[in-house]
Amino acid sequence: MTNPTNAAPPPSAPEPRVNDPARRVVLGLQHSIAMFGATVLVPILVGLSPSVALFGAGLATLLFHLLTGGRVPIFLGSSFAFIAPTALVVKEMGPAAAGGGLIAAGAMYLLFSGLVKVFGTDRLLRVFPPVVTGPVIIVIGLGLSSVAVNQAKTNWWLALATLAAAVIASLYGRGLFRMIPILIGVVTGYLVSLLTGQIDAKALADVAAAPLLGLPDFHAPALDWRAVAVIAPVAVVTFIEHVGDVIVNGRVVGQNFLQKPGLSRTLFADGVANMSSAVLGGPAATTYAENTGVLALTRVYDPRVLQIGAAFAMAFGCSPKLAALLRSLPQGVLGGVSILLFGMIASVGIRTLAEARIDFAHSRNLIIVSLILVLGLGGAAFPINLAGTSLELHGMALAALVGILANLILPAQHQEVQGLPEGEDVAA
Repeated sequence: MTNPTNAAPPPSAPEPRVNDPARRVVLGLQHSIAMFGATVLVPILVGLSPSVALFGAGLATLLFHLLTGGRVPIFLGSSFAFIAPTALVVKEMGPAAAGGGLIAAGAMYLLFSGLVKVFGTDRLLRVFPPVVTGPVIIVIGLGLSSVAVNQAKTNWWLALATLAAAVIASLYGRGLFRMIPILIGVVTGYLVSLLTGQIDAKALADVAAAPLLGLPDFHAPALDWRAVAVIAPVAVVTFIEHVGDVIVNGRVVGQNFLQKPGLSRTLFADGVANMSSAVLGGPAATTYAENTGVLALTRVYDPRVLQIGAAFAMAFGCSPKLAALLRSLPQGVLGGVSILLFGMIASVGIRTLAEARIDFAHSRNLIIVSLILVLGLGGAAFPINLAGTSLELHGMALAALVGILANLILPAQHQEVQGLPEGEDVAA
């Protein structure tokens, strides 16, 4: 019997199509703006070019749609799961080495695609029940919490003003304003910074001097096995995110994307798309939850709208003035939005456990979750020596691997069923 946790609803009526070309353009622009905040925040945090990230996200999205037959309304953007390892590699080995590591992560998606093709979707998904995926997502969010706090404490008042604007927009905004709380928070924080003299004069001069149009600062990747060892294992975590994104996206739209175009195909497309962004010098471009939120709010599921949004993202990337403006953002502003973003990621993990109704009275569940949280958040690292090369598995990748192994090895006490208390049998 297929586990309902991983099942998507049967295909229903096709997604609403937007037949008016002018309306499609407006809706595409709206979607690109909604994705803007999260897409550019990651490269700013890790030390890569926001312009390249925007261009790479647009290109990755168009490639994804091409490889999946234009059926899945997904916009690919900068992945939060890669923030910590990418920032470390950029700092220690340089942006080119980070690009090589991200290409290796994309190649792992191709491996996962092949495994799904060989073993089948249902069998592979049994390895990732909610008792594993929930705490791994929590580790992703809380693992980044120190980054948000360190940025915010450079100017707590500025961070709080930014955070308040984003929260107000999310709770009380209407229409487009409710869909872009992060962007509203950043704009508000920037305006407060200008009014209070918090922005460096040189940064403002760079904004004024930058041309309006120009190609992004593309750079080629470089192969460094140390960077590959740090970054590539995170693909295990983003694989889990990809599966969740495709399932939830299908539920919102009313389609079974695990069946058609199929998980193997979406994984392959995501891997190729991620590599296309990394080749240009951008961050990892993968599926992410912000896109599903926009779909649920707008109820516009036409993939052509997202393709237009991708084209707008590429156009935004070709503006050096915009890149200089983004680089001038004070750390306090970034800290304010990061507190909200990283906390929301952790909250999604908690919601995953709650919706699966995991029974924590069972020691098996407590052990699995405890191992993931402590190893993922406690700074644990597992050294590996391969052919004289010292590697290290740590953080999210180590937590995910340990969780998967614990779930497979520890004996099940009761059957876990989505929507039922653990141990309660499904009605015949």
